[in-house]
Amino acid sequence: MEPKEIVPVGAGGDARVTWFGAEHPHHTLALGHGAGGGIEARDLQAIARALPAHGVTVALVEQPWRVAGKKVAPAPRTLDAAWRDLWPALTKRGLPVVAGGRSAGARVACRTAAGLGAAGVLALSFPLHPPGRPEKSRADELLGSGVPTLVVQGGSDPFGRPEEFPDGSYELVQVAHGDHGFAVPKRAGIGEEETLVTITDAVTKWMASLRE
Repeated sequence: MEPKEIVPVGAGGDARVTWFGAEHPHHTLALGHGAGGGIEARDLQAIARALPAHGVTVALVEQPWRVAGKKVAPAPRTLDAAWRDLWPALTKRGLPVVAGGRSAGARVACRTAAGLGAAGVLALSFPLHPPGRPEKSRADELLGSGVPTLVVQGGSDPFGRPEEFPDGSYELVQVAHGDHGFAVPKRAGIGEEETLVTITDAVTKWMASLRE
């Protein structure tokens, strides 16, 4: 059982952090979940279990609305406020902290990274726009992160395919044929394990580059 920590975040209630500790860590990677799921997402779990062997302590963060058992995420400003409130719990180990998350969690990380002094941003399945609504772009959030940023995006993500992303000072790794949850169709001939290895290898390599 990985250690869990309850973190009060003001009027928003309590967040919950599940720690996956590295023996000799050089960074902490804090990952929030999306609006439609929690930290049980396959990519979050795969990263949390793979990165400690490479010197990265991983903190999977559950927003207060999930901890309280609610079904619908609150407004972005509420998510951002909770993330800011719990940040001291993520930095207390004295390590540089990379902020990240999947989908809505990636947006939170991008919006708050510079103000919190994050060492970088990991954006998993960044929702560039609502499905079928490319004119509703959220590119300004990604481009405005102000810190080194890695985007890991499914090749068939309806919230934004890799080729739709604008030029910018971030890195982008494509997960071939992946949808918003990085699932791939059987006809692609790529298994779930291979997909998760693509994700964890990309994150491991990028996290190592932050030490240079």
